[in-house]
Amino acid sequence: MNPLAVEAVGLMAPGLAGWTTSQAVLTGQRPYVAEPMPAAMATLLPANERRRVTATIKLALQVAQEAMAQADIDAGAVRTVFASSGGDSEILDKICVALTQPDRPVSPTHFHQSVHNTPAGYWAIATGCMQPSLSLSAYDDSFAAGLREAAALAWADQTRVLLVAYDLPPPFPLVERRMIVAPFAVALLLNPAQDYRLAPLRLESGANQPANRLDDAGLEQLRAGNPAARGLPLLCAIARRKAGRVVLSDGGVSLSVEIEP
Repeated sequence: MNPLAVEAVGLMAPGLAGWTTSQAVLTGQRPYVAEPMPAAMATLLPANERRRVTATIKLALQVAQEAMAQADIDAGAVRTVFASSGGDSEILDKICVALTQPDRPVSPTHFHQSVHNTPAGYWAIATGCMQPSLSLSAYDDSFAAGLREAAALAWADQTRVLLVAYDLPPPFPLVERRMIVAPFAVALLLNPAQDYRLAPLRLESGANQPANRLDDAGLEQLRAGNPAARGLPLLCAIARRKAGRVVLSDGGVSLSVEIEP
C-alpha cells in the first residue's frame, strides 16, 4: 500500500503523560511505572462546556489537542476518526440508574452525551472544525479498525486525518462485565504526503496472525487490558525510529504495519 506519514502523536495514560515525556518508556530506556495520570483538562472547550463534559470526552480531546499542537496546523481543517470500544460508560451508567428511579429523571445533558460520536461533536465545538468526521467501535479491535479507516480516508481524499482512540474503565457494576484496567487515549495525525516527521507507515491486511506483545510486563498488561492501548506496539516502534513491523488484530483479519526509519 501507499506510505502514510505520522506527523504527530498525542498520548495519555497512567505513567504515559504525553508523547514527549513517554518516549523513554516506549523505547525501553526506563521501565514502565503506572504513575497516576494527570487530569485531562480539555482546555480547548469553552468554560461552560468544559464543566459539563465527562472524563471520556476530556481524555479524547486532551490527546487530540496534543497532537495538533505538535503539528502546528489549523485543527479546523483536519478530518477526524474517533475510535472507542464502548463509548462513554460513565454516561451509560448514569442513564441506567436514572431509569430505575421513579419518573425516570434522565438528564438532557446525559442523554445528548450518550451517543457514540459525542467526543467528535465536542471537538468540532472546540476547534470550529466543519470537516467530515467518523466515530466507530470494533470492540477489542477498535484501534486497528480506526487506523484502517483513517488511513483509507487519508489516501482516498489526499488529506490529513486525525485518529483518536480512547477507552476508560467503566464504573461498577458495568466493570463486572467489561474489564478495562486503566484509562488510555492516543491520537495520530496521519498525512498521505511524503512528509515523514516521525515515521512512514505501510498498512497491509492479511491472514489472521497473533498481535505483537510487549516485553515490558507493565506495558503489556496495559496493552492487553485496554482496547485503545492495543496500539502500544506501534507507538513503541515509532518512538524507536527504526524499521520494523507490527501486527495489530482487526476482527479476525490481521492488520500489519510496516514502519520505516
